[in-house]
Amino acid sequence: MGSKIPKLSVGLVALIAPIALLGLFPLIGVPDSWQLYVFLFFIYLAMANMWNLLAGYSGLVSLCQPAFLGLAGYTLAVGTWVGIPWWAGVMGGAMVAALFALFMSIPVFRLSGVYFAIGTLVVPEALRIIFYLWKPVGGRMHGAGAGYMIKGIGDISTEQIYYFAFIIGIGSIFLMRVILRSKLGLGLVAIRDNERTAAGCGVYVFRLKLVTFVISAVMTGLAGAIFYLKQGYIEPSATFNVRWTITILLATVIGGMRTEEGPLIGTIVVVVLYFLLARYAGYSLLIQGVILIGIMLLSPQGISGVLRHIRFYRSLTQFVGVR
Repeated sequence: MGSKIPKLSVGLVALIAPIALLGLFPLIGVPDSWQLYVFLFFIYLAMANMWNLLAGYSGLVSLCQPAFLGLAGYTLAVGTWVGIPWWAGVMGGAMVAALFALFMSIPVFRLSGVYFAIGTLVVPEALRIIFYLWKPVGGRMHGAGAGYMIKGIGDISTEQIYYFAFIIGIGSIFLMRVILRSKLGLGLVAIRDNERTAAGCGVYVFRLKLVTFVISAVMTGLAGAIFYLKQGYIEPSATFNVRWTITILLATVIGGMRTEEGPLIGTIVVVVLYFLLARYAGYSLLIQGVILIGIMLLSPQGISGVLRHIRFYRSLTQFVGVR
């Protein structure tokens, strides 16, 4: 009994101390540039965790995540033009993303494997064209391809937006832990390993996939709405863009799919790459693609897979309690 207490204490400190420190950043005068790095870290982390839930644990290689964040962002932006408060726009954006996921599930869940991935890949591109041409009816509203400014957010401080991202990022970690330790998580793992066998054992395959798909859409939509709340405007070319997909894939694959700590590690790497490659804007997507392929070839299990072979890291994961 006595020997377990120090381990538990070290594990709690290892988990809580970094979270507490990041939560104090706006209060201790950390430079704005560092707050921006951490803000992006939380946004990417939430999205990476949700993609890991889909592709890593559910076997759903979804490439339509930009659709969810884009729809949520546009719901927020257009809502502010018609008098809807920004906070209601953020929540409404998550609901729109969830409804769109339900609508999408009707055709795409008839597909599997690479066909499912291709079917979801075309969705953001279709939405990009629609929003490039679409302009809501109304005398004062300007938009279409030029995008929309988000109105009525002048009273929102940078610190508030930072904490919104903090909540969604840290919340995604705990949401993953809850899901993976529930009956839903066990069912998803069974589906990932062998869908037919899982169905034969009484697992409701369609229902579990649908629930996971909607949860992912809601969290990705919330993260997207908070991102555009920070940016202050939204336009279709950058919103429904493959760069978002590459970023999410990088964060998950570099860190390690099918691990809880993988997206956390991978997101740190992705944020560092984001700012290192900023000066190479014309080639950044190509460089990220090469890095993604290299990681998949050299270490399919990602950084966490390499670290798991190190004795110290194994001890640390036992303290923290991650898988």
